[in-house]
Amino acid sequence: MSQLDESVPKIAIRADQIEVLEGPKEFYETLKQKIRTAKRRIYLSTLYIGKTEHELVATIHEALTNEPALKVSILTDALRGTREDPEPSCASLLASLIADFPDRVEVRMYHTPNLTGLRKRFIPRRINEGWGLQHIKLYGVDNEVILSGANLSSDYFTNRQDRYHVFSSKRVADHFSRIHHAVCSVSSLLQISGATSSPSHTLEWPQSNPSPSPLADPKGFIAAATSLLLPLSTASASPAQSHATPETSPRSSKSTTILYPLVSQPPTINTELPSLRTLLCSPNLQSYTFTAGYFNPHPLVTSTLLSLSSSPSPAQGTILTASPHANGFYNSPGVSGLLPAAYTHLSLRFLQAARRKSADIKLREWQRGTVGEKGGWTYHAKGVWATFPPAAAAAAASSSSLSDPPANVERNTEVAGPSATVIGSSNYTKRSYGLDLEVGALVVTDDEALMRKWRREEEGLREWTREVGEEELGKKGRRAGWRVRVAMWIVKVVGGAL
Repeated sequence: MSQLDESVPKIAIRADQIEVLEGPKEFYETLKQKIRTAKRRIYLSTLYIGKTEHELVATIHEALTNEPALKVSILTDALRGTREDPEPSCASLLASLIADFPDRVEVRMYHTPNLTGLRKRFIPRRINEGWGLQHIKLYGVDNEVILSGANLSSDYFTNRQDRYHVFSSKRVADHFSRIHHAVCSVSSLLQISGATSSPSHTLEWPQSNPSPSPLADPKGFIAAATSLLLPLSTASASPAQSHATPETSPRSSKSTTILYPLVSQPPTINTELPSLRTLLCSPNLQSYTFTAGYFNPHPLVTSTLLSLSSSPSPAQGTILTASPHANGFYNSPGVSGLLPAAYTHLSLRFLQAARRKSADIKLREWQRGTVGEKGGWTYHAKGVWATFPPAAAAAAASSSSLSDPPANVERNTEVAGPSATVIGSSNYTKRSYGLDLEVGALVVTDDEALMRKWRREEEGLREWTREVGEEELGKKGRRAGWRVRVAMWIVKVVGGAL
C-alpha cells in the first residue's frame, strides 16, 4: 500500500492487538468493563449519548471515584446532544458528571459550520441535523480504543447491529486521542450552574478555543479546524522510526499488520475516500463486501464498485444493507418515515446500473425481525472487507504497491479470509464526505488469524441477509412512490443529504 504510506498516517501494530466484537451486548459490556478499570484517561467521541443512559454515566462516575488521577473527555454533536432541551437530553445527562467532577470531566459539543443564519433560525430540530454532524465514534480508555459506527444509547447496546474493533495499542489510542482533542478544541464547552443535584446547562464558546465560533465566522472556523486536523491526517503524522515496527510482543510473529487512520472534515480534508478507492482499485482484488445500513454511496464509490466488478478480470462484489424492516427510520413519523423506501429506490438504481455494466455484484438485505416489534433489530453496520490472493495480501501488508501485482499471483487461490478492512463512522455517502465529521481506519494484514476473525465477522452479518434483485425491489409495495421522490428532491435542493 505504498500510495497510502505517502498520503496518510501509518501505524504498525500486531494482529493480536485487534479484537473483533460480534454484537451490541458484547460492545456495551466491553465498554463498561474497560471504563471500570481506567487509570489515566477516558475519551469518548460520539454523535450522542442517550438521555436515559444512567448506567453508563454511573459507570464513568464509579471509575472517577475509584481513580483520583483519571480524567474524562466527552465529545458529542451540539445539535443532536441538545435536541430535546429543555427536556432531559444528552446534555442534561452529562451535566451531572461535570457537577460532581468539575476539574476532571470536560464535555464538548461540536456544531457544524453549515447551519448558520436563516437556516439555523428557521429549520426545525431534527431536520436541521441534515446539514452536518459530529459523526465520529471513538471510545478510548487508557491505551485501548474501540472504533465503531455505534453511538452510545440503549438500541446500540441491545438490538442495533453495528461493527466494533478493539485496538489494544498505545500508538493507536494516542493517535485517535489527538484527533479527539483537536475536535474538542473547536467545539463548544458544556457549562453548568445551579444545584449540583439538578444542574442547568448552557453551551459556551471558550475564548481559549483556537478558532472563531462556527456560527459567527464559518469560514474562519473551517480554516482553523483544518489547520488542527490536517497534520493528524497526513503521512507526516506517523514518524518513520516510531511507527515502522509494531509494539513489542511476548511472542514473535512473522506477520505484518498496518493501520491507516482516516479522516473526513468537509470541505477541506478527506483521506477516507481516496484510501478506499486505492484499496478497491487493486488489480489483485479477488472479492469484496461493502456494507452500509443506509445504502446511498458517494458517486465515486458507486462508480468504483461498478467498474471493479465489470473489468476484464472482475472482482466478485457483495453489498449488505438494511431491509426496510431493519432501517432505523422504519415507521418513523413525518418525512423521515419515507427514508426506508428512498433507500430501496437507491438500491434498485444501483442494481440497474450494475446490470447495464454486466457487473458481478449481488445485493443482500439484512433483517432480524421487524423494527418496533418484539425481537426486532435495526442494521447500522458499515465498512468494507477486501480479499486478495495470499501473495498480494503479503505484499500489501508489507507496504508493496497493490497496483503492481506480484508475479504469478493466482486470483482464485483459497485464503483464510479478507486481508483488509475499513471500519469507522462513515456511511460512505455524499453527506459523509460533504457535511459530517468522520473518522475511521483502513487495516491491512497478512496474518491468517486476523483474516479468520474478519471472515467470521462478515459471515455473522451475512447470516441474517438474503439476496434481492431488481424484480423484487420494483414490485408494488417496494417501489418508491411520488412522495418519496419529492422528499428526496427537497432534501437535495435545500442542502441536506440522505
